[in-house]
Amino acid sequence: MDSVQIETTAPLTLEFPQIASPPTSISPNSRIPKDTIRTSLKASTADSVLASVYSLGTGGILLSNLLVELGASPVVFGMLSSIPMLVNLIQPLGAYLSERSTSRFQYSLRTHGIGRLLWLILVIGIASASWGVVDTHQLVILTLLIVLFSNLLGGLGTASWLSWVAMIVPRRLRGRFFGTRNSAANLTTLVCVPMAGLVVSHWYGGSLQGYGIVLLVSVVFGIMGLGCQYFQVDMNPLSQNTYYGKLTQTSEIQSEVAKDEFSEVLQSIHPPQDQLANSVWKNSNFLIFLLYFSFWTLAVNLSSPFFNLYMLDTLDLDVSYVTIYNSFQAAATLLMLILWGRLADKIGNRPILICIGILVAATPLLWLGISVNRLDIWLWLPLLHILAGGTWAAIDLCNNNIQLAIAPTKNQSIYFAIAAAAAGVSGALGTTIGSFIAQFAQSGGLLSLFVLSALFRLVALVPLMFLQEPGRG
Repeated sequence: MDSVQIETTAPLTLEFPQIASPPTSISPNSRIPKDTIRTSLKASTADSVLASVYSLGTGGILLSNLLVELGASPVVFGMLSSIPMLVNLIQPLGAYLSERSTSRFQYSLRTHGIGRLLWLILVIGIASASWGVVDTHQLVILTLLIVLFSNLLGGLGTASWLSWVAMIVPRRLRGRFFGTRNSAANLTTLVCVPMAGLVVSHWYGGSLQGYGIVLLVSVVFGIMGLGCQYFQVDMNPLSQNTYYGKLTQTSEIQSEVAKDEFSEVLQSIHPPQDQLANSVWKNSNFLIFLLYFSFWTLAVNLSSPFFNLYMLDTLDLDVSYVTIYNSFQAAATLLMLILWGRLADKIGNRPILICIGILVAATPLLWLGISVNRLDIWLWLPLLHILAGGTWAAIDLCNNNIQLAIAPTKNQSIYFAIAAAAAGVSGALGTTIGSFIAQFAQSGGLLSLFVLSALFRLVALVPLMFLQEPGRG
């Protein structure tokens, strides 16, 4: 996204004896009732709403503003953006561990739950800084450490969560569901980000204390979001992998599934075309996607983390202005997500990624020449954020959908983890390169960075020409 905005380890043997598994736990060889799917989809949507409140406090513009207030350098901003991507290297390990668990829900609690609670340490650190116990430099280091360990735990759990949702959501409904789900999350962002920005800017104890209050509330909502996952139908990864080899021999189940579109969650399981399809490295279509996704992430993150820095530092805008711009972006995303979801279901994800990707590639060039004047502050910057919201709604949705379509169901989370790890390394490389250009280049370093990012984004779209989207001619 063209402005920084996607979770984190204690030992995985940690037990939660007081928390039972969800009341409904279904193996893939069972037909999921319609009512159960509906309840699961509603719970997932509620989770996304609450998680968006968590995200606005633990990332994006508010966290960037905290570092600006603490006097952090562009290199620190690069680290802030690269850490969540670099720790994706741990996703294959997380996928491996999750495939040997017996409950997606319990595994999510052990990863995302602990990761979200870690942010309470930063709340304590902010309170200590207000009392003079720690200085700003120490608080910057503490912030980066919390980001690191929180995202490490998120990296362990993300692939498992994505595989869980892929099994729940019927294939034909994915575009519409994720469009609606993301729209609900963006509506929450639209409402909450300006309110949080005003709290930070006008808190009587100062912006640092104001951010601490917002962060505390965000963590509480994040934990409530995980509670919503209790109402999603649970999946046993061991049963999912065992059933994969038996699917093609179960014609009775297949005929029953065809009678109900909600049961197409079983039809979304891709039977192997040949023995080589079981190997990640012999799946040429997946490798093409991997090439595109990695280079695209690198190209985007050359500039993406630095748009907020450009506004807060170079243009010296108040954080309340920037949060309003982010609300415009969220509003545009909200309006366009359902449209993109329906269009993706109709024509496929690849054509949208190519066409909209060209527009997204050109977006950094539109930042050239922006300065502190009324026209730019009240017209050009809002229009840029509205454009970013509408276009990135398509990119994020279609990248997610096409990845779900390409990855086979057996050990599905392994595929997701490999894609995330590769993109994480390339994205971290992009932010690292970008941060050094921004820090050490002569005057205009950020603007030259925007031009370089635009060129790389265009090149990154080339592999999509050779990608075949399953189920599309």
